[in-house]
Parts: sequence; C-alpha cells; structure tokens
Amino acid sequence: MQSPSVARPLARQLADFVLSTSADALPALAIEHAKMSLASTLASAAMGYGIESARIIREIELADGGAPAAGLWFDGARLPLASAARANAAASDAAASDDSDMRSIAHIGTIVSSVALAVGEREGASGRDVLAAMVLGYEVAGRIDESLTPGRMQRGFHGSWSTVFGACVAAGLLLRLDAPRLAHAIALSATSASGMAIAADTSCAREYHAGQAASAGIRAALAAQRGFEGELGVLEQPRGLLDALGGQSREDIARDWGASWDIVTDLAIKLMPGAHPFHASAEAAAEAARAGAIRPGDVARIVVSAAVQWTNFKGEPHPRNLVDAAHSLPYFVAASIADDGFGWRHMDVATMADPVIAALQDKVEFDPDPPPLPDRFPHRHGGTVTIHTQDGTVHRATCRAPRGSGARGIDWRDVEAKFLRLFPLAGLSAGTTEACLEAIAHLDKAGSVRALAGLLSRR
Repeated sequence: MQSPSVARPLARQLADFVLSTSADALPALAIEHAKMSLASTLASAAMGYGIESARIIREIELADGGAPAAGLWFDGARLPLASAARANAAASDAAASDDSDMRSIAHIGTIVSSVALAVGEREGASGRDVLAAMVLGYEVAGRIDESLTPGRMQRGFHGSWSTVFGACVAAGLLLRLDAPRLAHAIALSATSASGMAIAADTSCAREYHAGQAASAGIRAALAAQRGFEGELGVLEQPRGLLDALGGQSREDIARDWGASWDIVTDLAIKLMPGAHPFHASAEAAAEAARAGAIRPGDVARIVVSAAVQWTNFKGEPHPRNLVDAAHSLPYFVAASIADDGFGWRHMDVATMADPVIAALQDKVEFDPDPPPLPDRFPHRHGGTVTIHTQDGTVHRATCRAPRGSGARGIDWRDVEAKFLRLFPLAGLSAGTTEACLEAIAHLDKAGSVRALAGLLSRR
C-alpha cells in the first residue's frame, strides 16, 4: 500500500481529476467550443479528404480491414476504432485547416474530435458525453503540452507528443474506464507518442502524426481496458516524458483543476488555412493595406514584427504546394495585402503563382529586433505589419490574437461560414451540409451521436 506521504503519480492524479468531473459540471462555453471544434474538424477533413496523403492512409486502413466499429468519414466504410480515427484525423490535418491551441499550435481539437466521435459511435454515447470527453481530453493534453512548451519544439518534437493524451482520455471516458485503468492509459500514451517537428514543417508528415496520435491514444485506452499496465510515473520520473521533452512549471499540470478550461481559453478555430502563428500577421497586413487604401504597386517595403520570430518559424517565400504555403509567413502577408485577406483559395497552386503576390513577397522584411515576449508562449502574441509605400507614407497595424481564437472570442457565425464553405468539398449528397451543421449545433441534446455519424457516410 502506498504511503500517504508519497505523491500519487501524475497520471493517476489526472485520471482522478477527469473522472471527478461530470459532463453537467462543465460550463456551457466549454461545451459550445467542443461543438465548434468538431465542426471545424469535419470541415477541414472534407477539404483534406481528396489530398493524396489522406487518401494513402485511408487506403491502407481499408486494405487492412477489421471489425467494423466506426465510420470512415465521407466514405461509408466502417473500420476498427483506431483505424477509423487515424484516417479521419489525417484527413482533417492534411488540409492545414484544423484548429490549434494558441500556446503551442498543437492540433488538439482534431484529435479529440476524431477519437470521441469514433468511440462514441461504437458505444452509442450521447452527444453531451462525447462533447464532455472532448473537453476533458483537451484539458489533459493542453495541461501537459503547456508544460512542454517551448522545450518540446526546441528539441524537435511535434505536437503529437501531447495530443495523444487528448485521444486516450476522450477514448477512456467513453469506454468508461475506472481511475486505475485510465491512469494506465495515460501512462501507455506517454510511451506511444511520436512525431518530429522538422518533418511536420516541411512535408505531409504533419497529418501522419495526427493519425498516429489518434490511433495510439485509442489503442492505449483499449489496452488499459483489458488490464494492460504501464509505468505510472512515466510523466514525472527521471528520464520520463517531461524530462525528455523539456517540461517546465510541472506543478501547474495538476494545479487548479476546473478553475478554467483550456478549450475555452486557448482553442483557436482556423478561419483561414495554414500555420496558425501567421494568422495574426495576415490580419494585420490586410488591415494596414485597407486603412491606407494601398494597391500592390504602391508598396516599397513590408516589415513584419511578429512574436513567432522568436521561434525562427517563418518559412520561405514563393511556395509551390500546400505544405510550402501553409508554412510561409511572407506568402501570408503578401497575399493578405494583395487580396484583402488570406483565405482558402490561397492553398491553390494557381493562386500561389500569382505574379502580384509573388512581387509583394520579395518586399517582405523582418524586424531585426522584435519586441520581447511577455511569457514563454510565442504563438499567443500576434504580430505587427508596417507597409512603406513608394511615396513615403507608412501604414501600420497590429493584431494581438487572430479571429476565431479563445482570447478574442469565437463567433458561431464564423464557424458556420467555414463549415458551409468547406464541408461540401467532401461530395456528400445535397442537404447533408446543413443537416450536419444542425446536428452539431444541437449535439448536446442528442441521445446518441450515431445520427451525426450516419450523416457523414455516403451510404
């Protein structure tokens, strides 16, 4: 028997916190943000469904087959839980249009959405229970990743090292694991995570990581359900996950549970595609150009001063494909000035080749001395864009947080506009877009998520 003086392993503390929180105890805004995240994930998956990387993952899982448990979105086939969640998460992440966490740009929402809907479908869970599982999975992943930021990225590890915990908690709740089993699912997830940041920034490995995190979290929960045990101290012990990935402020991981919810404070819905750290600068660029009624030919210089400069995460100008474009801050800024904002069409190769946008990219410079960060989270703090014109006038705008972020407030109308723009790309029957959006909006009242899951099938 463990001595009372010995602290419970962090994995067990988190499991106890999760299981002590009922769905009815969660604030209404947390549940609403979970709906928004689900809508965003499905919209992004519709855009990503036809991308080659997503197609390859889907074909691998279909070829492997297995016991039908959950639906493959926009396809109609049914696969084992981990397989369905892997393919669905990869499709959402492939389009670079899924939501992010503003502390670390980890795509927690994609993972908890794809996992909770898959497990909830198999288990016949209510809509409210699925949304609560998303909120609580997001919370655990967010708390762990907050400790890992920025050390994780500095060491080269992608956000999948933390999103896997959102997957296992969401799955574990819907599988009704008790505290010891949920703790072991969390511990097993810590040894299942993977993903290198350099690969995510330069290739389609980003969506591969998302699929791996969703699959690994489910498999950890299923293993724990059957009694498989891991090392409960794997998070905090020497040579554990926090040591390996540079965890900071470790005491905050288990502090003040329920005082606030990460899905409320740090979730950000992408209202434009691409890397979320660039969205604030894109908004600032469009605002500065709009305020000065600037035409592309008027521009002499464009100076960007962004918090993200402290991470050396800027990308290169003149992208040639979706991966390049999603990670090019010069492209975001130039396109926003040319087209009064950055949007979904800017992920098209034809738009990337626009000579007007290309010429503006060559005029982008970066502030050699950007303002110091107020904390260790560079992705939270936006950017300033200054446009110098040929006649010597200067126009400047600052955006502290992009539209669609928790810090600025997320408007359902923006989420709906994104959904209506992207979801039809999946090619489902007429009327399905509106029906799915309606089902998501009222999911907390649904006795089962199977009706929503059925709408996502071609059959």
